[in-house]
Amino acid sequence: MITTLHIKNIGIIDDLNIEFGDGFNVLTGETGAGKTLIIDAINIICGGRFSKDMIRKGEKYSYVEMNIYMPESKYSIDNNIIITREIQINGKNSCKINGRLVTVNELKEFMKMFIDIHKQNDNLQILDPEYQIECIDNFNKNETEDLLLEYQNEYRKYLRFNNELKSNYGDEREKERRLDLLQYEFDEIDTANLRSGEEEELKEKSIMFENSEKIAKNVYETYNQCSNAAECLNNAVKSMENIGHISKTYEEKINYIKSIYYEVEELSRDLNDQNNSMDFDEEERDNIEERLDLIYSLKRKYGNSIDEILDFKEKTRNEIEKINNLDEENNKLRAKIKETEVNMNKLALKLHVLREKISKEISEEINNELSELEMPNAKFLVMIEKSKSYNKFGTDIIKFEISTNIGEDYKDLTKIASGGEMSRIMLAIKTVLTKADKIPIIIFDEIDTGISGNAAKSVGKKLKLIGKFHQVICITHQPSIAAKGDVNFFIGKRVDGTRTCTYTKKLNEDDVINEVARISNGDVTEASRKHALELIKSA
Repeated sequence: MITTLHIKNIGIIDDLNIEFGDGFNVLTGETGAGKTLIIDAINIICGGRFSKDMIRKGEKYSYVEMNIYMPESKYSIDNNIIITREIQINGKNSCKINGRLVTVNELKEFMKMFIDIHKQNDNLQILDPEYQIECIDNFNKNETEDLLLEYQNEYRKYLRFNNELKSNYGDEREKERRLDLLQYEFDEIDTANLRSGEEEELKEKSIMFENSEKIAKNVYETYNQCSNAAECLNNAVKSMENIGHISKTYEEKINYIKSIYYEVEELSRDLNDQNNSMDFDEEERDNIEERLDLIYSLKRKYGNSIDEILDFKEKTRNEIEKINNLDEENNKLRAKIKETEVNMNKLALKLHVLREKISKEISEEINNELSELEMPNAKFLVMIEKSKSYNKFGTDIIKFEISTNIGEDYKDLTKIASGGEMSRIMLAIKTVLTKADKIPIIIFDEIDTGISGNAAKSVGKKLKLIGKFHQVICITHQPSIAAKGDVNFFIGKRVDGTRTCTYTKKLNEDDVINEVARISNGDVTEASRKHALELIKSA
């Protein structure tokens, strides 16, 4: 059972401590005082989702701490399990179980063993096919649990083998489609006959073509200038030779000028040869542009460079060879799938037989519960149909159907319009399941939605009965439910300075009479107190 709950900085809750008791704990109080925030806090510490908008205005974090007393649990220390969760405004999470850090998912899985929370919108859960089949399987876990685990082990293998076969192109049509695509891609690249570095060479040639006139003009002018310079240098050599015999200094100058002359003369010849050989063929230019367009087109499909395209071609070649050599491996996978299907069919059939037996038992017990919840003419029925495909539960499809009045046909629960009926059906299912369920703590957030009068009295009786075997925590607005609490709390709000804060008060015997009277009449009067006392005595 939950012994203490400490909540800090959630919504209008500033710093709140609640000490719950055994049996049926009832929370009543003012509208908007924070009753649902308390359930939200329990949901948070059970690994539920948290929005930073829930952090109290002006604060940097929210914190929830819970102490669960479990004398027979292997997880307890001195019979206590201490769970904490702190969430900072920057989104950082810190979850601990008995001081050990855990992930949110680990916390969620751990708390599933101890707490079952039924919130206002959870009536929709009963319409979920997965939830319905889990209800059947949880009703008699001793018989179904091991069998279901064995089936699910085979089902996981079945999925794995099928995924491997799919990735190995085990489907012939998919295989041929893939081979056609791969062969097309390979041939397109292979036909292009690309070579590394080709793009850079073509770009350089393309630039030359784009500047052909400019290049020709300036090469020719440079040749003329170099030719003139060579002639000037040759004349300079002749002039220096006239005085070369006078001093060695002049001989050195002659040799230096000659070396420059020879270099300029050679450059002039090269430029002349280049000028004479210059031929900008328009056809070649078109071929270069066409080749570059092809390369750009292949780059858009297969890589950012010719080297990457050639790598893609090699990978394509390897995949073609792999697909062509997969037949033996795929045949082995098909054999494994067939063997797994045989095993699944055997296990699914056993599960089906068990579920048919359980469905009759659970239908009968839920009908008894509905009768006690002021729905005496309602007839609940668990329908089991066989699917043509496998799922994680076997081949069964479970449908919860109900006839709410004598003479009416059975209808799917989705056809139930009344929120009050849905609340009682959900409570009936919870009641039946808790008889076999080992979860010690059950929390209801306004299970009384849409009900009043005798129906509310019956719901109260049922919750009190569940409280004999589990700790029940329930928010209610119904006096006939509040009157049946083993422990009652008033949730109120007050203004401290400039802030509104939630507070709780554990009610004594007289407080309970006044609170039930207040809920009944809106005011505490002698008449409403007398009515409240009658409700409490009847509990």
